[in-house]
Amino acid sequence: MSDDDTYDVIVIGAGPVGENVADRTAAAGLRTVIVESELVGGECSYWACIPSKALLRPAAALSGARSVAGAREAVGDRRVDAAAVLARRDAFVGDWQDDGQVSWLDSVGVELVRGHGRLVGPRRVEAAGRTLTARHAVVVCTGSRAVVPDLPGVASARPWTSREATGSRKVPGRLAIVGGGVVGAEMAAAWSALGSRVTLLIRGERPLPRMEPFAGDLVADGLRASGVDVRTGVSVTAVDRKDGPVEITLDHGDPVTADEVLFATGRAPRTDDLGLETVGLEPGSWLEVDDTLRVAGVPDGWLYCAGDPNHRALLTHQGKYQARIAGAAIAARAADRPVDEAPWGPFAATADHAAVPQAVFTEPEVAAVGLTLAAAEAAGHRCRAVDYDLGAVSGAALYADDYRGRARMVVDLDDERLLGVTFVGPGAGELLHAATIAVAAEVPLPRLWHAVPAFPTTNEIWLRLLETYRG
Repeated sequence: MSDDDTYDVIVIGAGPVGENVADRTAAAGLRTVIVESELVGGECSYWACIPSKALLRPAAALSGARSVAGAREAVGDRRVDAAAVLARRDAFVGDWQDDGQVSWLDSVGVELVRGHGRLVGPRRVEAAGRTLTARHAVVVCTGSRAVVPDLPGVASARPWTSREATGSRKVPGRLAIVGGGVVGAEMAAAWSALGSRVTLLIRGERPLPRMEPFAGDLVADGLRASGVDVRTGVSVTAVDRKDGPVEITLDHGDPVTADEVLFATGRAPRTDDLGLETVGLEPGSWLEVDDTLRVAGVPDGWLYCAGDPNHRALLTHQGKYQARIAGAAIAARAADRPVDEAPWGPFAATADHAAVPQAVFTEPEVAAVGLTLAAAEAAGHRCRAVDYDLGAVSGAALYADDYRGRARMVVDLDDERLLGVTFVGPGAGELLHAATIAVAAEVPLPRLWHAVPAFPTTNEIWLRLLETYRG
C-alpha cells in the first residue's frame, strides 16, 4: 500500500455535505481526500436547490410587483421571459461544469479523486483503480436519488425526475406532475409561470402533507390561481407513451395527457452500490447514525454518514450542519480529545430532532421549523397552537396589497417554549431564521416579549402571536 493512498479521512461524495466535512477535517490538519463520481458540488448545486430557486425567483419577483399598486400598472399582464429565465438558471449552475468547485477544493487542501467510490472492507475505499485507506474515518455523503414508482408503462414513458425538472432546456406545452411534496409543488409553480399547462396529481388531500394543513391549503389555492390544475385524492395507475404525448391513467376521474410527466414521489439513499455488505451493512439501506454521525453497527466507530443517506432530514442546509458536527467529532477523536455527546454541544446534531427549518418557494411561500401541532401532540407534548392572520400585520399589508397568509406557533404549555413555528405568505422565508433561533435556543416566551420587532415590518407577527397567547 502506497503512502499516497493512505489518508486520515476519506469522504465519499463531493456535494455540499461532503465538501463541508472535508473542509472541516482538512482545516484540523487531517489529510483528506474526497471521491466523486459526478460533478463536484453535487445534487443541490446542479439539479436541486440552486436551479429550482433560479427558476422560481423571476416569477416571484413579477408576482411581487403585481401585488403593489403603482408597480402593478408598470408590469401589466407581462409574463416572465422563459428563455432569459432558463439562461439565468444555466449561469447559476455553471452550465453544469464544476471547475469553480474543484478550484475551491484545491484552495482548502483537499485532494479529489474522480470515480465511483466503494467500500471494500473496514477503512478501505476503492475508486478510480486505487484502493484508499483511512487512518481515522470514512464518511458517506452520497446523497439520495429520485424514486420512480414501478407502474405499467413507466419505463417507456421516459418520465422526468427532479433532475430533468430543474434542468430542462425547453418549456413543455403540457406538464403533469405526480406528487404533492416540496418538489412537486415548487415545480408546478415554476413551470406554470414559464408557460406550461401544469396538472398536479396528489394522492392525499392537499400539497405539502408533512406541514401544517393550512400551509398546503394556501399553496393549493395559490397554484390554482396561477393556472395549475390541482387534483387531489387521485393515484396514477399506468402511463403510456408511444411516439408523442404521454397518457396518464388515474384510479378515478379523467385521464391526463401531457408532453412530459414528472414523478416527484420520494427519494432513496445512494447506497446500493457502496459496498456496505463488506462492512456488515445492508446494501441500499438508509444508514442509522448517532448524534455525532457515526454509523451504528460498525466496530471501532470509523464509519460516518452525513446528509440524505442517514434519513434524518433530507435538506441541504441540515446535511451541511451534520457535516460540521461530523467534522468536529472526527477531528477531536483523531487527536484523542474527549467528545461530549450532550445535546446542543459542538459534537451533537441535536437540531435534527428539534429545530429543522425548511422554506418552500411556492406562491405563497411556506416557512416552518420544529414540530407541527399534530407532530407535537403525537410526541406527547401538552401543547397549544396559536394562530394569527399574517396579512393583518402592518408590515405585510405594506409588503403586498391583499396580502394573504397565516402564522402559527406551537407552544409547550409545561415550560412555555416554542416547539414549532409556521409562516405562510409572500416573503415568509425571510421570517424563518428568527423562528429557528427561538426554537433551537428554547427561548422562554416571557423573554420573547423583550425581543421587540421593528415597525412596520412583517416581523411584528411575533408581537401579535405573543399577544394572542396571553389572551
